[in-house]
Amino acid sequence: MKSKIFTPSVLLLVIGILLLVNILSYFLFIRLDITKDRRYTLSKATKNILSTLKEPVTVSAYFTADLPPQYSRVRSEFKELLVEYSSLSKGQLAFEVVDPNKDQEIENTAMQAGVQPVIVNIRERDQVKQQKAYMGAVVKVGDRKEVIPFIQPESPMEYLLSTAIRKISITNKPTVGIIIGHGESVSSSLQQVIASLQVVNNVEEVDLNQPSAALSKYKALIMVGPTEVVPESHLAKLDQFLSKGGRLMIALNRVAGDFSTLQGYSVETGLEGWLATKGILVESSFIVDASCGSVGVTQQSGNFQYTTNISFPYLPLIKQYADHPITKGLGMVLLQFASPISFTGDTSIHFQPIAFTSEKTGTIAVPMRFEVQKQWTESDFNRSSLPVAAVFEGPLAGAVHARLVLISDADFAVQQGRQQIQPDNVSLFANTVEWLSDDTGLIELRTKGVKARPLDDVSDGRKMFLKVINFLLPIILIIAYGVYRIIRNRNIRMKRMEDVYI
Repeated sequence: MKSKIFTPSVLLLVIGILLLVNILSYFLFIRLDITKDRRYTLSKATKNILSTLKEPVTVSAYFTADLPPQYSRVRSEFKELLVEYSSLSKGQLAFEVVDPNKDQEIENTAMQAGVQPVIVNIRERDQVKQQKAYMGAVVKVGDRKEVIPFIQPESPMEYLLSTAIRKISITNKPTVGIIIGHGESVSSSLQQVIASLQVVNNVEEVDLNQPSAALSKYKALIMVGPTEVVPESHLAKLDQFLSKGGRLMIALNRVAGDFSTLQGYSVETGLEGWLATKGILVESSFIVDASCGSVGVTQQSGNFQYTTNISFPYLPLIKQYADHPITKGLGMVLLQFASPISFTGDTSIHFQPIAFTSEKTGTIAVPMRFEVQKQWTESDFNRSSLPVAAVFEGPLAGAVHARLVLISDADFAVQQGRQQIQPDNVSLFANTVEWLSDDTGLIELRTKGVKARPLDDVSDGRKMFLKVINFLLPIILIIAYGVYRIIRNRNIRMKRMEDVYI
């Protein structure tokens, strides 16, 4: 008996379906995203940017081919991202992906544009060799360009690409002001975060001695760590700014420490009293946390000196966050001398703590003395989940809806010497300002990337479950397929033994 499954008409139908799918795939880009954090789904902010492009955008991606898997995956993911961007832009975005290692002219073009090579290690035949590799892109709109010099693994690709497009496609950036004049941290000590902010903002220093009307040009104001008394007239100008729907970020040191004398003391600037009139309280005490950073202690052993890193609970590591755009995607923020935040105001103001200490935390009132070699016990950490950053929304000064973000440590994003700030510290600062100043939603993309989830953060029971599944699942699948084949072959033999089988 001849099978009638593959008749000419069926073959023509299959070929027609395949052609139709290919034609549709040329015009439509569809990708299923089953990841927990939806990392492969474009955000509303990106879609808005692409749908409002007024000029053609060209993206030249420079990627070296034949790299190790962790790098080649970056190339394929970035190319897929460009395909999706091109599809959503309705023809306004064109792109090319080229290998500079294959052509000297292309390599010169990439380097002149600002994409510099990096050295990657490649293992071949039990040997490690180094290779020059390109992993960057150049975005152009007219005669303007923005360079993404290096797209490393686990980087937030959508944020990098969308902000690059937005930076050169918009003409009017929002302006944010950094308040100076009261001993605050100035632009020179905030260079790392300012560089991040300037992608989508204009950043200026602001002196509150200028008329109140001049503050209306700023989408948001930033005050970082005043150390001198803030005059009542300046506080009144902040109230006037908020009364018109202004947006304000304050990073405040309520306590401070002097390592030369090992003394801890409170900081009084008048700003804490101004906040208290709104029901916002910052406790005059040091937070200590079992989850903390470390400090180097120099010790003497005979004629030798050596430095030992010891845990220092006055440097809390923040890992707990509320579900908020400012903290979305953050991993670990290191604070220095933080204090608890609370709210006693009325319900017209919405109070949302967004960052918390660990479950094992405590407070120490001032004045106090640091004991670097102290043996900490469970009784020292008798509180839990204390707010160290919070958002306040509502009629903060007058009847108009305003926004205020308060962080109880002014030094978390201040650069000291050449030491680099932790990436999540920069993200917390930049996310805060962008949430206040930018209504596009791009801040949600800053920390959107492929993040490692080490087994160290998983419970012992789940570790064992994952190990067992990882070991047994392939064996089970092979056995199951073998059983299926045995049953299938037996059924075929039984069918052939029937009298009616032809």
